[in-house]
Amino acid sequence: MNTQRDRLHQNTGLPSIQPALAAVFSDPQSEWAAVRQRCGLLDARFRGLLRLTGTDRTTFLQGMMTNDVAGLQDGQGVYAALLTIQGKVVSDLRAYALADEFWLDVPAIREATVRETLDHYIIADDVEIAADGLWAPLVAVEGPQAARTLIGVLGSTVEGMRPLDHREFTFDGARVRVAAVSHAGENGYLVFGDRALTLQLRERCHAAGAEPVGTDALNVLRLEAGIPWCGVDFDDSVLVLEAGLDAAISYQKGCYLGQEVVERVSARGQIHRKLVGLVCTGHEVPPADARLFHVDKEVGAITSAVWSPERQAVIALAYVRSACWEPTTALQIALPQGTATGQVVALPFYGRSSY
Repeated sequence: MNTQRDRLHQNTGLPSIQPALAAVFSDPQSEWAAVRQRCGLLDARFRGLLRLTGTDRTTFLQGMMTNDVAGLQDGQGVYAALLTIQGKVVSDLRAYALADEFWLDVPAIREATVRETLDHYIIADDVEIAADGLWAPLVAVEGPQAARTLIGVLGSTVEGMRPLDHREFTFDGARVRVAAVSHAGENGYLVFGDRALTLQLRERCHAAGAEPVGTDALNVLRLEAGIPWCGVDFDDSVLVLEAGLDAAISYQKGCYLGQEVVERVSARGQIHRKLVGLVCTGHEVPPADARLFHVDKEVGAITSAVWSPERQAVIALAYVRSACWEPTTALQIALPQGTATGQVVALPFYGRSSY
């Protein structure tokens, strides 16, 4: 039987979210524990940043994003998605309002596509999009001691920031901006600044007690928190409601790209599959695309799976047909050799009261 450390190290078919990022620094189990129990330090290059300026930036984004950005004040943010006209997901993202700009914090693998999509719809709007090294995601710190760690780095407190709030600070005389966001279900903070500050900022965070965390442990942590990844658990072949991105949608705002499909599907309850959580028997981690069966009928497939130290079990995200959405439903998982059983559970697998 594999050890827990080996299980966290297993290749589950997860594509690299950024080739330059380290998969492991010490071992995934220790890195997992750093985030759950103390403070982890993440290389933030798995995120990208687009900055929108111009007098029409707010009205333009309001017509593009699934969530309401028009009511945001300077220092506030919102989780949202950019869709195709068919209501499928180009990318999820976080939108931050500043006094004279909007920032879009996007998965790095989707940054170019998001920019191309937005550019396509800028016709006569006074909107310009920038993505330069003067402002970029540098590091993320996350865990029960994350706020205390940042005091030692910035000399100022981030306590009291609500989720998706963001605020400017000074780091060694340079401007940085900190957003209160989670990538693992813990209290977390993402620091933006000039890319030239990256090494210095990482070293200072490490000296203040943050422990480096690689992408192997991050994948386990985000799955436990029930956070689907764009390009792994959903893409532009998936409707936003199938991907379970309900928190990204406002049903009170006006029109936006793909809104007619979202409203029609929501009103009629017409999605026939959606992303659910599974807790699996055994210790073998199913590969991505492992098929799922219920009463001898194929009903879906797994998108990602890991061994969870929190649940002491294999957990997975999977798309399943509507007949199998009910928690406690048992599904058979086709493994390379043999089968396992997965029980449908409500997401997330793990959550901590935060902020």
